[in-house]
Amino acid sequence: MAVNPDPKPGRWILPLVILGMIAFTFFFVRELPEASPDTTLAGQPTTTTVPDSPVTTVDGGGEELDPETQAYLDELDVINAALQLLTTEMVTVNDGFDADPREIEYEDAEPRLEVVVEDTTDLSDQVTNMDIPAGLEVNHDVLKTAVQFASLAAGDALDGLRSSDTGERRQVAVEAYVQATEDFNTEVTNAHNAAENTT
Repeated sequence: MAVNPDPKPGRWILPLVILGMIAFTFFFVRELPEASPDTTLAGQPTTTTVPDSPVTTVDGGGEELDPETQAYLDELDVINAALQLLTTEMVTVNDGFDADPREIEYEDAEPRLEVVVEDTTDLSDQVTNMDIPAGLEVNHDVLKTAVQFASLAAGDALDGLRSSDTGERRQVAVEAYVQATEDFNTEVTNAHNAAENTT
């Protein structure tokens, strides 16, 4: 009589079935589409992101300036920006006229410098007629002196262009104009700092 080497052959069926179920589940799950990062699961709290609001801070005391002082500083910034543009024009005309070969002829240089003279004078008058906030009187005196000096230097540069010299007078005047506008720019920053420190 033959002896069955495994008296319970059915005991391997259950493990095979379980293994098959695991394999099926594994491959089935892999085929599922990935969840979108924006998908919200049921029962999960919904989070809404709000863009950060811009925060305005004032250096120094951290308090807002009074309207009169702020208007004064804003006007100074506008004047300063215009003055720096005039400086660029002054230097451009001067360098172009002295270039070899000459890039800007006399008939073009003269009216352009005339505009610089007129606009600088207008800015000087504007600074003179500004209402000065309390505590900024000293700063304003420096600003007024600087822009008045720039106005005089612009006139000298134009006179130097029209003169018969070899350009020395014009060069000195242009350098003086540049220095005066730099001084004005520096004092605008000083006025801002002084105003913020008084709040």
